[in-house]
Amino acid sequence: MNKESLEKTFTEIYKTQGTKPQLYFAPGRVNLIGEHTDYNGGFVLPCAIQYGTWLIIRNTTDGLIKLASANFDGRVTVSSAPPLSRQQVKWFNYPLGVMDQFIQRGIPLTGMELLYSGDIPNNAGLSSSASIEMVTAYALNEILNSHLELTELVRLSQKAEHEFAGINCGIMDQFIVGMGKKNHALFLNCHTLEYKQIPLTLNGFRLVIANTNKQRALSDSKYNERVVECQLAVTYLSQIVDISRLSELGFPQFFKMQDKIPDETIRKRARHVISENQRVLNSVNCLWKGDLRQFGYLMNISHDSLKENYEVTGPELDTLVEEARKIKGVLGARMTGAGFGGCTVNLVKNESVDQFIRQVGENYSTRTGLKADFYIAEISDGVRKIESK
Repeated sequence: MNKESLEKTFTEIYKTQGTKPQLYFAPGRVNLIGEHTDYNGGFVLPCAIQYGTWLIIRNTTDGLIKLASANFDGRVTVSSAPPLSRQQVKWFNYPLGVMDQFIQRGIPLTGMELLYSGDIPNNAGLSSSASIEMVTAYALNEILNSHLELTELVRLSQKAEHEFAGINCGIMDQFIVGMGKKNHALFLNCHTLEYKQIPLTLNGFRLVIANTNKQRALSDSKYNERVVECQLAVTYLSQIVDISRLSELGFPQFFKMQDKIPDETIRKRARHVISENQRVLNSVNCLWKGDLRQFGYLMNISHDSLKENYEVTGPELDTLVEEARKIKGVLGARMTGAGFGGCTVNLVKNESVDQFIRQVGENYSTRTGLKADFYIAEISDGVRKIESK
């Protein structure tokens, strides 16, 4: 939906009254490498992409918060006075949770009208929830004159997802949606929140996202299961070395003591997290040097570890990766996001992109009975206001 049609829809829903509405945008994200390391206090390497969430918003004087989406039917109206109530329609709880965080910080809400429109594919694992949260937080910060720092909006949005939406996510998604930079990946330490912008110079290659279009019914429960397994690995290892997070161990150190974890499944979970942490560090060095071939190799072994050690891929993701690796001109292919469906990210030579989409799509459909969707990613800036021309 372009700016003009979004403004037209806003006027149709809320009529032409009050102050002029303001327009904001927050991107989605794709994680290049560093999967399931964020909640273990480790390293990640995501980038923001051009797909995201638009928000058009206007202050009102009636004390009511009115929410609507250009993508879904249904609207909700709640009082701006606390407490805000959770809604049965899940997506409403992302912006309401952010508003609740402003209230908790002693920042009173006004009446307001909000219309959202997004082009992040549903159930793709490209962080539509963080995009909604961050565009809401950024817009509220301006219209309420709150003067909160961008990093505080990141923390606030993560806390909203924990407390209001009920999803115990890591901080990577909100951080990259807020801090993304065009043509850069973001190297983030999820424990300290130290970060560096890493130039992403693709030199004749493109990032192609492939969506399995598989419904991820089990993803939340399996995600929570992996969190518990990692905590159990820390419990075993902390009897030998003083650690509170798996990311505190280097792989050579872990290799020497891994047999102290008596359960093979728990050992495999730790093996993935600690080796994946090292792969992120190696990947950053590859990008600084422009070594895309080695970077693609690290993407490949990241997926293999997620499949064999962390067991979060599944037949659909594995099929997409297997078919991608058959295409000449593909340097790397891996799942991205929580897993159990969602997307792969692929490093594909420019002249191979059309063949990649056609052949991988056909073979995936033949093998799984599902139709994959493909998106060529452009590396985007983070959350921002869209100024009127």
